[in-house]
Amino acid sequence: MKMSVNLCGVELKNPVIAASGTFGFGREYDAFYDVASLGGISVKGLTRLPRLGNPPHRITETPSGMLNSVGLQNPGVEAFIQEDLPWLLEKGAVVIANAAGSTQDDYCYMAERLSKTDIHILEMNISCPNVKEGGVAFGTRPESVYNITAAVRAVCKKPLMVKLSPNVADIAEVAKAAQEGGADAISLINTLTGMAVDIRTRRPVLANVVGGLSGPAVRPVALRMCWQAANAVSIPVVGMGGIESGADAIAFLMVGCTAVQVGTANLYNPCACPDVIRGMEEYCAQYGVEDIRDLIGSLILN
Repeated sequence: MKMSVNLCGVELKNPVIAASGTFGFGREYDAFYDVASLGGISVKGLTRLPRLGNPPHRITETPSGMLNSVGLQNPGVEAFIQEDLPWLLEKGAVVIANAAGSTQDDYCYMAERLSKTDIHILEMNISCPNVKEGGVAFGTRPESVYNITAAVRAVCKKPLMVKLSPNVADIAEVAKAAQEGGADAISLINTLTGMAVDIRTRRPVLANVVGGLSGPAVRPVALRMCWQAANAVSIPVVGMGGIESGADAIAFLMVGCTAVQVGTANLYNPCACPDVIRGMEEYCAQYGVEDIRDLIGSLILN
């Protein structure tokens, strides 16, 4: 069977990408399997300068999921370019660089700098607070999504994928704004905003009070939003949110996703990504699907 898919001009061996923030730069997982066997790797979210992230506690378990407020801890874009990117490219992995920032200048700098490297795709995380707009996230309003996407598109020489926040009023309008701004693809969903309370101390569990909810608990929301987004745009959609099996991934393809990202599952199953690939292959064999691309957008509504 044919498992490869084309994502905005980049050929992926299969539709499974390791999601940013759950896979580091791939070195730890390479001890379990060849990370180049994945469709791609979306690396840890990168910022212009190194970040230590938020103080602890910054992760807590929830029913069927987890809350995280890590705060984009990362070594900075230059350290990634010098130390981690060469290793990933030598492995033969498709590298998706995830970029974050607090200002439009941050995003544009990252796009220009990473465009000069051999990354394959730039994934722009617009769930970050815009410090010049009172801390409101770039991705919450269609007009701000359009503006930041257009600004980055003007300087980005690589395929541009915009990672959308689910914490919006209308995901279809946000998806269209990203496309109109020049995105080559969109990925969704990023985490839902949530919190946890320790009733013994009457304090928030997370030092940052709120965090991002991920894992199987968010999968129904993610599927719905991916379906809405895929019906609103003509560019590829990469779906994520609670995927932990081949069956989960197949569902995302059926609602219109070209590829999927596996995130939280990596934290409790180091072999989650190859398990998802194997599950997709087994589904295709069982149902006589010769080309995985035939499943994209194949949902029957009546």
